[in-house]
Amino acid sequence: MGCNSCSTGKDGQPKGCKNNGTCGTDGCNKLTVFDWLSNMSLPNGEKPFDIVEVRFKNSRKEFFRNSENISLSIGDIVATQAPSGHDIGMVTLTGELVRVQMKKKKVKPDAEDIPKIYRKASQKDIDIWQKARDREEEIKKRSREIAIILKLQMKISDVEFQGDASKATFYYTAEERVDFRQLIKDMAKAFGIRIEMRQIGYRQEAQRLGGIGSCGRELCCSTWLTDFRSVSTAAARYQQLSLNPQKLAGQCGKLKCCLNYELDLYLEALKDFPPQDTKLFTEKGMAFCQKSDIFKAKLWFSYKEDPSNWHILSRDQVVEIMAKNRKKEKVASLEEYAVDNIVEDKVVFENTVGQDSLTRFDRPKRSNNRNKNKKRRNNNKRRQKNA
Repeated sequence: MGCNSCSTGKDGQPKGCKNNGTCGTDGCNKLTVFDWLSNMSLPNGEKPFDIVEVRFKNSRKEFFRNSENISLSIGDIVATQAPSGHDIGMVTLTGELVRVQMKKKKVKPDAEDIPKIYRKASQKDIDIWQKARDREEEIKKRSREIAIILKLQMKISDVEFQGDASKATFYYTAEERVDFRQLIKDMAKAFGIRIEMRQIGYRQEAQRLGGIGSCGRELCCSTWLTDFRSVSTAAARYQQLSLNPQKLAGQCGKLKCCLNYELDLYLEALKDFPPQDTKLFTEKGMAFCQKSDIFKAKLWFSYKEDPSNWHILSRDQVVEIMAKNRKKEKVASLEEYAVDNIVEDKVVFENTVGQDSLTRFDRPKRSNNRNKNKKRRNNNKRRQKNA
């Protein structure tokens, strides 16, 4: 969902808001929330909720108390309280929906440690904040060089300046614990600011950086996904996917979060489905399950002596044979059941005039004898004229 200034312009070309990644109405930012109560007025006697949601760089959002009763709306740039100094952020949500978001994130509205909003940001505050953000890429590159010189096994993925440019937070990923005390000393000396190091996971790194997934859409973690649930290889096994790490891994290097999206549907379908290691006993021998299709309710079985010849059975037929096997009864063969499942292919298209031929538009090849005869005739004519 984009804002009004991001709509299409002349000749269908995108107009663009030209805010360099900071939308003026917060309609096209990461993890934005649509305020569907914005057009509704409060009942008589009700006071507006005094806590607002403020977004900082990328997807970091925090709640702040509007103790001064400043008139705020979505998209306003505000100066907020920080552990030291002040920070600059954008208001992303106001009103009663903030109460819902706080309940979702398990933050109590009556907590005393909720920071405050000082004021709306002045032009001087915005200029200082913008200059600090312009330095982030250069400082990130330089900090990576310092970490490589110190031979630290870590990756600095992002840098975030505080609004007053007095402090910078470095987000990094690492497999093991890293001793970065010397790194902080060198960076504080090189940049002249206070340094804070914050370790994040690989999924959080992909969320902050963003990107395009294998499906062709933006990453779920950077657009709408807020909680990162653990994904195991069992989710791929239940969905009968090949355990190929190159296909199952996302941009973060971990298993894709979308493997959990349809897992509940598969688990529900597998409740009434025979297990994959089902064995059927017939008079012709033991049969093993080679393949199964959950949603078509089909299973493919083959005899132990003839594994290359598969027989299609329905789920109800397999359950019936298993019930007889429990009573120590053997069926005659799988062919008796598989005959009912054979479906003849219906001819939908007939090739009567060769319309499906890929070479029907190619020119026919001429024989070499015809060309040779033509050359001989031409040569004979020339000789007669010369004579």
